[in-house]
Amino acid sequence: MKNLERLFAEKLLKIKAIKIQPSNPFAWASGWKSPFYCDNRKTLSYPSLRSFVKIEITRLILERFSQVDAIAGVATGAIPQGAMVADELNLPFVYVRSKPKDHGLENLIEGELRPGMKVVVVEDLISTGGSSLKAVEAIRRNGCEVIGLIAAFTYGFSLAENAFKTAKVEYVTLTNYEAVLEEALRTGYIEEDDIEVLNEWRKDPAHWGIEE
Repeated sequence: MKNLERLFAEKLLKIKAIKIQPSNPFAWASGWKSPFYCDNRKTLSYPSLRSFVKIEITRLILERFSQVDAIAGVATGAIPQGAMVADELNLPFVYVRSKPKDHGLENLIEGELRPGMKVVVVEDLISTGGSSLKAVEAIRRNGCEVIGLIAAFTYGFSLAENAFKTAKVEYVTLTNYEAVLEEALRTGYIEEDDIEVLNEWRKDPAHWGIEE
């Protein structure tokens, strides 16, 4: 029987939420070039997979962070998943913007958190960890305790792992880069020759593909 990481990786590949193009890399907002792109938002269009994500995140919260008082989604990718999980757990839900609104109440956190609440953050994916930890910091400034973070996918960059460790945030994911590559190779989504390129990219994504 497949573990969760391999099972979810297989499901993401099946709906083509993962794009792997070593010869035609993507440009990220950060300016990095990448042969790999993950779009977890596609899962929302598939009811059975959408339900799978909700159930597995809920299960992980009950197993790892059972003292939770509220769920916070990181805008915009994790708002729907976070809301569904909060509904399943019958808990309050908020979402955290990347920056405050420039009008009205100028909220950074939409919804209501009471000081002292224990919060679990839901994120769609972790690359550098920057957006996730900005959300964590906003919740902490609100007087709440972030007891954990759950994301659908992580690239597993050491940069992110170190950032989470420094911020003292425990996190868990449904799947990860290694599991996706294993399933992609097993199913013929990529060739053996692609693995070396993909591994080289992950070692130094900031400089990969930059011509000397």
